[in-house]
Amino acid sequence: MYAFRCHPFFRLGLFLILFATTHSSVIVQGASRPNVIVMITDDQGYGDFGFQGNPILRTPNLDAMARQSAQMTQYYVSPVCAPTRACLMTGRYNYRTRCIDTYIGRAMMDPEERTLAEYLFDAGYATGIFGKWHLGDNYPLRAMDQGFEESLVLRGGGIGQPSDPLGAEGKYTDPTLFHNGTPLSMKGYCTDLYFDHALSFMQQAKARNRPFFVYLPTNAPHGPFHDVPQAEYDFYRSQNLANDQFPQKHGHPLPENADLDKRARIFAMIDNIDQNVGKLTRGLEELGALENTLILFMVDNGPNGRRYVAGMQGMKSHVHEGGIRSPLLLHWPAHLKAGISSDKVVAHIDVTPTILDACGIRFPEGPKMDGRSFLPLLDGRPSVWLDRTLFIQSHRGDVPVRYHHFAARNQRWKLLHASGFGKEGFQGAPRLELYDMQLDPLETREVSRFFPEVVKEMTAAYDRWFDDVAATRPNNYAPPKIVIGSMEENPTWLTRQDWRHLQGKPWGANSNGHWSVRLTRPGFYRVIVHTKEARKATAVRMTLGDASWDDFQPNQAGQLEKEIQVALPTEGELQVELQLEDENVGPHQLEIHYRPSSKKP
Repeated sequence: MYAFRCHPFFRLGLFLILFATTHSSVIVQGASRPNVIVMITDDQGYGDFGFQGNPILRTPNLDAMARQSAQMTQYYVSPVCAPTRACLMTGRYNYRTRCIDTYIGRAMMDPEERTLAEYLFDAGYATGIFGKWHLGDNYPLRAMDQGFEESLVLRGGGIGQPSDPLGAEGKYTDPTLFHNGTPLSMKGYCTDLYFDHALSFMQQAKARNRPFFVYLPTNAPHGPFHDVPQAEYDFYRSQNLANDQFPQKHGHPLPENADLDKRARIFAMIDNIDQNVGKLTRGLEELGALENTLILFMVDNGPNGRRYVAGMQGMKSHVHEGGIRSPLLLHWPAHLKAGISSDKVVAHIDVTPTILDACGIRFPEGPKMDGRSFLPLLDGRPSVWLDRTLFIQSHRGDVPVRYHHFAARNQRWKLLHASGFGKEGFQGAPRLELYDMQLDPLETREVSRFFPEVVKEMTAAYDRWFDDVAATRPNNYAPPKIVIGSMEENPTWLTRQDWRHLQGKPWGANSNGHWSVRLTRPGFYRVIVHTKEARKATAVRMTLGDASWDDFQPNQAGQLEKEIQVALPTEGELQVELQLEDENVGPHQLEIHYRPSSKKP
């Protein structure tokens, strides 16, 4: 560690520069404020672009954007999607937000968190989301409750999961999406629909003379892979996609074998995304909005399979570079020079502060932001960027576990414990790895035994960070409560995405769980149990706190139904058990309608 002495006036000047760098606010008013578009693709990976050296994937529009953009060349995300999205939307580490995993109640962000959309909406921006939210499906957790005035989204973590609307399971083509909370059967491929509706939203905002914020989080190229653009799939199926066709001179070699049909399907989805990026930029040109629109493009985590990542190690769910590195393009012709870049280490927590800086929005009092604006690194403003250590951690489980599956990264060093995302803990002492990222950016030589003091210092920094973020939710990483019976959402659909899992495999046929809910008003609630096993159930019981109900009856659709009366607002854990032969299982989904008086005369 180094220390220096300086004159008090120099220290004051340095403080003012640092304050401007970390909490800067370019005072931009009215029509001169930039529009903002954030695009984030799902499971795409660092190497799935022509501009990153991929010799086969066709991404001409993103390649052109990369040439015309500023870039942060060392940009980090979480190893899985929902944690990345929580950090991106709040400027805070996801452990502060309650979003610690991707499903079964662990991906629900606390509604008290302030989002980028809320900051921008309060500043007069039209705000819209088109795609994947993945931070809660019910009031008050939905995107439309968290600052987005226009919302066209899928439920849960992706199409093809238990949160799909009934009758539209797994449909990338002609999906049922949720428009401002209402299910809407649509025609077309999901990615095309997101971009088309985003363009329409931007046109409407422009007509109303409002700056716009558009969040375009696609669910492609996340699986399932049965429904992909046909022409693009036919093209890639005709190509040699074997791993030996990709550059492997440096870093970590790819495995000998790969699922080439799956790869063709993933590449088809990425090709389609690129075509939509071209459509978006042409639409902005036609609106006369391209010059003063800040477009950020990134991915949410590593690729969904071991494939080309420019020689790095790892894939989605890993904390080596291939699992957590993302390109970050910033296209803003009116303000950022094409080709400028910075190699300072930044992360998803820095995106919200950077956008607020670009939009001239001073940070209001509220939850602590962990990120800081990196815009001064790209726009030429005088700035001092002090090194810091960033922390990335995600794994299965109801609570964070110290040292489990984390990476700590500063400008030179990276310390990690690759204990495995899929496990809820690890045995024994952590097996720490240290890499000198300036000399070895591909993590080919582990050097912890040569630099024990660095390991000690970075471990201590991690401990301080873990204590700090864990203190935000002391002993309480329980899911936020879903509100039932509100004016904002009626009926309420509860799915396995947001229940706290209790038995069996989380989404398996024999699983069960409970939802943390709050019934806000006294009255009558019609509960419909949707399950493929409804006709086989010999008994059904629903419990909420100390109350319980049984005697559910088949309705005309063959599902089980019961109306219950609640005398006072109540909250607790809501669970439904269906007795099937020798086991109790949970429903596929619950549909709950509130009415102030009984349907019965």
